Amino acid sequence: MNIDRKKKSLLVVEDDAVLRQLISRQLEDLGYRVMSAKCWRDVQAALTSFEPDLVILDMRLPDANGLDVMDEIASEHPVIVLTAYASIQNAVQAVRKGAVGYLSKPVNLDELELEVARAIENAAIKRDYEFVRGRERATRQSLLVGDSPALRELEGLIGAVAQSPATVLLEGESGVGKELAAREIHERSPRAERNYVVLDCCTLQENLFESELFGHEKGSFTGAVAQKRGLIEAADGGTLFLDEIGEISPSAQAKLLRLIETRSFRRVGGTKDLTSDARIVAATNRDLAQMAREGRFRADLYYRLSAFVIRLPPLRERRNDIPILARHFLEKHDFSRRIRKDLSRTAERTLVAYDWPGNVRELRNVMERAIILSGGDSTIHQRHFGLPADAGGASSDIKLNFDHVPTMEEVRRTYVEMLHAKLSGHRANLAAALGISERNLYRLLQRYGLE
Repeated sequence: MNIDRKKKSLLVVEDDAVLRQLISRQLEDLGYRVMSAKCWRDVQAALTSFEPDLVILDMRLPDANGLDVMDEIASEHPVIVLTAYASIQNAVQAVRKGAVGYLSKPVNLDELELEVARAIENAAIKRDYEFVRGRERATRQSLLVGDSPALRELEGLIGAVAQSPATVLLEGESGVGKELAAREIHERSPRAERNYVVLDCCTLQENLFESELFGHEKGSFTGAVAQKRGLIEAADGGTLFLDEIGEISPSAQAKLLRLIETRSFRRVGGTKDLTSDARIVAATNRDLAQMAREGRFRADLYYRLSAFVIRLPPLRERRNDIPILARHFLEKHDFSRRIRKDLSRTAERTLVAYDWPGNVRELRNVMERAIILSGGDSTIHQRHFGLPADAGGASSDIKLNFDHVPTMEEVRRTYVEMLHAKLSGHRANLAAALGISERNLYRLLQRYGLE
């Protein structure tokens, strides 16, 4: 990136008049616009009317310690620190408080030139990244697709907990979208810029689980030919998602409990305590509370994990979302982009009526199969799904019995009443099962006193 120095403003804060003038003149000769200050009071006055692209700050001022005022400046401007008291400790403190550069006195002017250019360039890159990232976040759609009351309630819970650092436990059947919910929590949280790391707890043996989570030291076990950082280190400042947490061993449970309680851990074979500020989100399709009561899962770990529990509803409890999800998968799948596809009414009724034991994951797989089998056809029919023969029987267990020969109006009214009860009054499901629009359904329900 080429920097237009004539458009860049610098604020040099140095109490030594000779050094202040030397640095200012050097930077002006390079083409920068420079303002200077000799104390913290001058800095505060200057910043009311001057917006520098970079601040060069002496750590020892007559009326302030540079480290003490670092937070206030670094939150708005990149800062390079100058000090005559060069030490690793001071350097670490300055960087932790937001400094982007560190130079010791006497100042090497060539080094100063390079450090200033680097700091301004990096600040520009960071601003561009934050701008793009901000626009992406503003326009990003939720990972959770649908419009049912159950899904809106779920999104409300996610939005509420995302802003906090609380540990979250996601409960729900296999395939309901627990990992999508975990990702949504991360994306809506202040940690969204940091890593989102996933560990599947049910696919690893005990020793491998601990090595993946905590890392290991060289020579700690056969095959450990080098030190390895664990996923908990990679997730520092971000989110660690532990999928199927109910599958981990008692030994791993004890170590995970310590991690959650103290934020500290040790690599396998290590002796040093390390720390991580990773936010823990766990998920399970098992009843951890029951397992804890039966002694098959540590009760103290369960209480730590269940600080905030979110239950994800199975797809059969949010049938209104099934057509929306099905069309979402149609639009998303590569095969469907060549031909715009849609569902026939019979196909849609079949999807809504089916109970989906595999939940959203099963629906996605069924739609992918249907896209392939429908080939060049723009309409997907029931035969393309490969579901059980009675899958479309929304009313297959409804039997109409009369002790007289009913009129057509009586048959229709009785059928609508029974179907209304079977589908718990869900309008979209009723409309799909009856093969009519929701507007016509509304009129029908009013007619029969079901609205």
